[in-house]
Amino acid sequence: MSEIKYFTLEGLQKLKDELEELTLRERPRIVQAISEARDKGDLSENAEYDAAKEAQGLLEAKIAELQELIFNARVLDESKMDFSKVLLYSTVKIKDLKTKVTMTYTIVPEKEANFKQGRISINSPIGQGLLGKQVGDVAEIEVPAGKISFEVLEVTRE
Repeated sequence: MSEIKYFTLEGLQKLKDELEELTLRERPRIVQAISEARDKGDLSENAEYDAAKEAQGLLEAKIAELQELIFNARVLDESKMDFSKVLLYSTVKIKDLKTKVTMTYTIVPEKEANFKQGRISINSPIGQGLLGKQVGDVAEIEVPAGKISFEVLEVTRE
């Protein structure tokens, strides 16, 4: 049994759109490439055929992964959430107590993480360390570079 993952409606729709792109556009393109390579003759020495078959295998694995993820996805019911704490989809402003640098991150599922956009995974050390914290709390977080202390300055929702 797979693990349940939580998404916003927008995040789930992005997954569905990606699945549709792969099944309706990429899959027929690869089938066409296989057909063209097969028409070129001897398959035992046909590098184009081998490459197309490998691409097909990778595509089918990605499609299966997305299908499973969508099947096990749940949309968050934000009406039942305590917005004073850092939760999934919280935007949190923190201050590094050592360097005094402030940062703002949004805690998102792993599939939606994009560090350049300030969206960190709930499974990352910082994401895990901030979960459940409120304004004024200090989070001691173990990262590869050592232990970092962050003060939570603000918690909001996207």
